[in-house]
Amino acid sequence: MSESVIETTSHQTGETLLDVQDLKTYYEGGGLLGGDPVKAVDGVNFEISRGETFGLVGESGCGKTTLGRTLIQLETATSGTVSFDGTDITELSGDDLKEWRRNAQMVFQDPESSLNDRMTVGEIIREPLDVHDQGTASERREKVRTLLDQVGLMPEHYYRYPHQFSGGQRQRIGIARALALEPEFVVLDEPVSALDVSVQAQILNLLEDLQEEFGLT
Repeated sequence: MSESVIETTSHQTGETLLDVQDLKTYYEGGGLLGGDPVKAVDGVNFEISRGETFGLVGESGCGKTTLGRTLIQLETATSGTVSFDGTDITELSGDDLKEWRRNAQMVFQDPESSLNDRMTVGEIIREPLDVHDQGTASERREKVRTLLDQVGLMPEHYYRYPHQFSGGQRQRIGIARALALEPEFVVLDEPVSALDVSVQAQILNLLEDLQEEFGLT
């Protein structure tokens, strides 16, 4: 992805929350002899205001997903800066990086492959709370039940498994998991592209409602 394939859509304006400058994420070339690096993200610049909805438009394989993963540090930037509220998150490590990952979450494109079929829905949504040691066990369970309600699922879904749900319901589970730690910044990786057209509008409306309710960027 380079500067030429980025378009943005801004729904809100205000103070800058995320400032990306000359961001590059390269991968080593394949083959026995190596080769030129794969430039998945190549010199990208943009700003996102607090509370803004910001969209990237580009052809398949141009680096949108890699960029999103780099923003939340699931991928390591080769160079450049990603400043969140004045802090360059590409320089974070240890507890500071863990705190950033609490504050920045991602909803993945394919709800089927992004959920662990061996875990119940309750366990999936509760996992971030367990990892970050948020609250007591009973408080975590209650938090999960609240999240299920907020994304339009039922309390009894807590003990069911992902394969028992439709694609739209699985994406709701993924959204609930992303919101469990009450992040300020959420990356959506084409969250409705794998869903039936009849379900896409429901998920987009849900995301818009949750953005307003949680104050998300």
